[in-house]
Parts: sequence; C-alpha cells; structure tokens
Amino acid sequence: MVYVLNPNGEPLMPTKRFGKVRRMLKNKQAKVVRRRPFTIQLTYETTNYVQPVALGVDAGYQTVGFSAVSEKEELLSGECRLLTGMSERLKERAMYRRQRRSRLRYRAPRFDNRRRTQGWLAPSIQHKLDSHVRLVELVKKLLPVQKVIVEVASFDIQAIQNPEIAGTLYQEGEQLDFWNLREYILHRDHHQCQNPNCKNKAVNPILQVHHVGYWKGDRSDRPGNLVTLCEMCHIPANHQLNGFLYGWEPKTQSFRPETFMSIVRWRLTQLLGGAATYGYVTKHVRIQHGIEKSHTNDAFVIAGGTTQSRTAPFVLQQVRRNNRSLEKFYGAKHVDIRTGAKASGQDLFCGRRTRNREMAGENLRQYRGLKLCKGRRSIRRMRYPLQPMDTVRFDGKDYLVSGTNNKGKTVVLKGCVRVPSVKKVRVVKYGKGFCWLAGEDRRVSSPI
Repeated sequence: MVYVLNPNGEPLMPTKRFGKVRRMLKNKQAKVVRRRPFTIQLTYETTNYVQPVALGVDAGYQTVGFSAVSEKEELLSGECRLLTGMSERLKERAMYRRQRRSRLRYRAPRFDNRRRTQGWLAPSIQHKLDSHVRLVELVKKLLPVQKVIVEVASFDIQAIQNPEIAGTLYQEGEQLDFWNLREYILHRDHHQCQNPNCKNKAVNPILQVHHVGYWKGDRSDRPGNLVTLCEMCHIPANHQLNGFLYGWEPKTQSFRPETFMSIVRWRLTQLLGGAATYGYVTKHVRIQHGIEKSHTNDAFVIAGGTTQSRTAPFVLQQVRRNNRSLEKFYGAKHVDIRTGAKASGQDLFCGRRTRNREMAGENLRQYRGLKLCKGRRSIRRMRYPLQPMDTVRFDGKDYLVSGTNNKGKTVVLKGCVRVPSVKKVRVVKYGKGFCWLAGEDRRVSSPI
C-alpha cells in the first residue's frame, strides 16, 4: 500500500498501483516524503475526493492497536508499543534535584509554590494519554480519517478479585481493622521473615517490608506485591541478578492497565473527538466472524471491520526523544574469591545499611579478590549525532544504530560485525518518537 498526499500535504486515498507510482516518481510528478510506510506527495494539482475512513483504536497501557478501515478494505493497521519506565525516570530526576538543592547554602522555600490545575494527571499517566493522541494524529497525516472510535472500559478492581462482592463489602477490604499497610503485611506474614533460607537467628529480628516486583519495576503498594523480610535478607546483594529476591512474582496480578483506562477513558474520547465503544461489543463481533484475539484485530473490529480485505500490520516502537543525563557512574569490578566469578562492588559491600553497627550484616569486602577494573565517572561532553534506533546506510545496506564508541567516533550497528567510523555511514532516518519497525523487529505481539 502506497499512501498519497496532495501538494498541500493533506492525505488522499492510498493506492496499490505500484507501476503508476514508479512512473510518477520517474517523471517528477511525485516525491517520496516517507520511507515507512511508503508515502508520496503529488507535485501537481488534483481533485481531493476521498472515501469515508474510520479509525479504530484499541487503547492500552503498554500496547495500542489501530486500524483504518473503508467500506471495501483495511487501509492501515498495526500496534504501537508505548514507552515504559516513565515513573522510574521521574523518581531519578527528583533524586538528583534533591541532591543539588541540598548542596545550597541557602535554600529558598519551595513547599507552597505548586498549584495543580483542575483535571491534573500524574506525569506518567499524562504521557500515556498524550501518546495516544499523537498516534492518532500520525495516522491522520497518512489517511483522510473522518471518524475515530475508541474502545473504553470501566473496571471494578474489587469485583475482579472477588466476583461476589456487594454492598458494604466494598468498604471492608483485606486491610480492615489494621491502622496502616505495614501492620497488615506483618500480621499476614505472622511477623516472620518469608525467606525460607533465612539465617537470622535473632530472637526479635528487625522486620522490613519488601516490594516483590521491585526487580521488574513494579513498585506498587498493593498487599499482593509486599512481603515481610528481615534486615539480613533485605540487602542490596539479594536484589541483584543472582540474588534470591530477583525473579520473585507477586501473589496477585497488577491492575495498572485497568486503573489507567478507568482514569483517562472519557478524556481520551474528548481529546480525539471520537465515539466510544466497549470491550464486550468488540468481543461479540470478533467471535461472530471468527477473528482471533490481538490488538490489531480488536482495532479492526472497533473501526467497523467485518469481512473487508486485510493488510499486513505495522509495528511502531515509541523511543525517547532525548536523554539529558550527562553523567554516569560505573562501579569497580572484582573477582569473588569464593566463586571466582566477576562481581561488582555493590555485590561485595561492607554489610552496613544503617548507622547502627549492631544491625550490620556480614562484611563481604573480605571476599574481594583481584580488581578487574576501577570505578569511573563517565561525563558526556557533547550530544552525539547518532543515537540508538537511528537508521543509517553502510556498504549499501540499512542498519539500526545500537550506540557509539570512542567518544562518538565509531558507531555500533545492529546485525553488523564491523564497527565503522561515523564518516563512513549515511543517515537515512533519525529514530525518535514513533518508529516504524521493519524486518525481524516487525513482529506483532502474540494474542492475549
């Protein structure tokens, strides 16, 4: 499918007449404005007749499905993988800002100069909402979309956990009669460390509450994601890749996607100026026509698709536009004399986590052997022109950039053994924002 724009940049109906497109490009009657999806812009005046096109959006927390459908066929479809880790980056930024403020001799008060406007959303949720809007605007630049339909839903989280809940049971959750969350977690775990191999033999050990999903970025405070550990088990070394805390799965599933949709469902339809539909309607139509479950197929049904001819789905990956971090710290590496393996200084630390020496664990520094490399601070002197996800051409082939070496003098290419100089590659497309993937990276996620 070739997407067509008029001389003013407004979208027209796409075409499959590839021979005519090739001749128009050869005769300078059109020019290429986008390589993926392939889009041309006419250089001569033409009529602006278009057919009605409906865009279906399967809104989601991590993946968004979209499908543009006309009366006869599907014109564009795919799924977009949204950016993740927004909350962690916001916490890291707040930490660095707090450190800079603590170094000031005089710190002006900042506790009463923040005002939240009506309809304020958390930055991470606002980013997800804005990404949905930008995705729809991107599709509208390719096709003459006249109607947008979004699947929204309101989730009753407590009913999902307990289908028989009713009446006053909504006010009597699992934390009933406990004055805070920590007290409930300790009572649930019988005030004992939940590590089956705990070696703490203290009569009254100091207990702490640990986030079970910390290793994968799940910092939510729901009871199913919390567990009781003693101070000797809740140490940084156990959070690492080889620690017993790494890989634990919470007892209950996370309801972040459902909470996100419950918050922004109506605001999303208002911003897009579209209609709303519900998941049970989509499921009924999909089963009726024998369509498999996927984000793209759901969007096809949402747009009104039933028996129209389908098109190959695209995959979009949202990429950070700018990494403003100028400094990184790389810890020293040692040989662990117990196992002979390479270990970081964080793995072999002194054992102290508080000022109280009696609460210190085993001093693991005694197991540090040969130092393999020193710890160093890496300061980025400049913003290098080539960034990850950029597309460059080298030796007649297109590659994705993985990173740069030697202070930006050489570039690492995905799928290429050689590490060429930046002077020997030519930029084809900068990969920022929504990137249209191709080749092995263009794989639609499996049905849920």
